[in-house]
Amino acid sequence: MADIRYEHHGAVRLITIDRPGKMNSLDFAANDELVARWREFDADPEARVAVVTGAGTQAFCAGADLKTYTMAFARRPAPEFRSRFTNGPGFAGITRNLHIDKPIVAAVNGFAISGGFELALACDIRLCSPTAEFALQDVKWGFHACDGGLIRLPQIVGMGHAMDIILSGDRVDAEHALRIGLVNRICPADELLAQAMAYAQKLAARAPLPQRFAKEVIRRSYGMSFDEALRAESGSFHDVGLTEDLAEGTTAFRERRDAVFKGR
Repeated sequence: MADIRYEHHGAVRLITIDRPGKMNSLDFAANDELVARWREFDADPEARVAVVTGAGTQAFCAGADLKTYTMAFARRPAPEFRSRFTNGPGFAGITRNLHIDKPIVAAVNGFAISGGFELALACDIRLCSPTAEFALQDVKWGFHACDGGLIRLPQIVGMGHAMDIILSGDRVDAEHALRIGLVNRICPADELLAQAMAYAQKLAARAPLPQRFAKEVIRRSYGMSFDEALRAESGSFHDVGLTEDLAEGTTAFRERRDAVFKGR
């Protein structure tokens, strides 16, 4: 049985980590499978938005399956490990070296711990259940986050909240996550996936090229000077102006109807 389920729902792709007996942690095989599904989503012109979640009600993703990773550290030559897992796609695929400029929604249905938390941070929108908990527990075991947690978390919640989470290793519950802007909303547990899918379908009805261009500008603007970032935004807006979807959107506005975007 596959550890990663990949389902088509119109223009939305639902990606489910299906290892509930392991708290939806990822061993090497499951990680490779998830990377492949992200690449499939990115390459599919009919796929506009992805939702990622975990199977069951206990965990979104508890990070790496540490037993397999510990054994791998012991037996893999360092250059091979670095080539595959440091220079290649990060944990869970989208945390490093795999940039996808289509919208991605996380439906966090339980524990999002360490690498699982970093997977959620790599998504654009985070919805969670009331029982969701988030933590970067690495400092408890002698290391620190290494798949984007140290970089993305301060950008999302601010330096003070990020330092609290990273340096303590403590868990953050859903209510606190909402207060600090870590999640966009809390949904009843039995409605979480349905609400995440409905939100994704709404995003899929919007113009896909401006969404992708906007994500690219936001991602690239970090590290730029303010003026450079403004030029990147302006250049992207110019490129959007050359698309068929802009013509469709303005025509639909004049004709008082819903726009039908084709991503051209």
